[in-house]
Amino acid sequence: MSKIKNIHVKPQYFLAVAVLSTVVAVVALRANNEHMITLRQAVYTADKNNTDINQPLKDLQNYVTTHMNTNLSSGPNAPYPPVQLKYTYERLVAANGSAVTAANNQIYTEAQKACEQQNSSDFSGRNRVPCIEQYVKSHNAAMPPVISDSLYKFSFLSPTWSPDLAGWSLVVAALSYVLCLVTLAYNYFTKPKK
Repeated sequence: MSKIKNIHVKPQYFLAVAVLSTVVAVVALRANNEHMITLRQAVYTADKNNTDINQPLKDLQNYVTTHMNTNLSSGPNAPYPPVQLKYTYERLVAANGSAVTAANNQIYTEAQKACEQQNSSDFSGRNRVPCIEQYVKSHNAAMPPVISDSLYKFSFLSPTWSPDLAGWSLVVAALSYVLCLVTLAYNYFTKPKK
């Protein structure tokens, strides 16, 4: 029976793969973050320019929720939630206020006409003021409804690990570092004694 020779695997190979995978992971994580910033900027631009906001927002959500290192917060003092459609909200509030003002003006004009017809002989207007007030109250002069700004604020969570280039590179790097340590230990303990 022949003796089985001890096999000494070189840990340098695993270390080289680990270092290369780490570099790839860092570059891929940075690329993930840069692409998220581009998508977030597209949302801000669409909001400011009053163009379709739904598609850029959907693209941002899909990307952030499926890629690592795409946290939307831009620092410790960043607003929360990080994506706020400020201009869309302001336009909606202004349009809503304009519509209510126009409706109220119409009610007031109708009140003036109705009260003039009821009190056509009153030149001082003393009797018309209570008539106009009563008409406006009975026809429900509208107050602008409060629009919740929470409908225009978004936050998406980035996964801890994702099956993209960055994620798989981290897996390969971690395994390579472990194998490097295992082979170092194996070679140390199986080294022929002198």
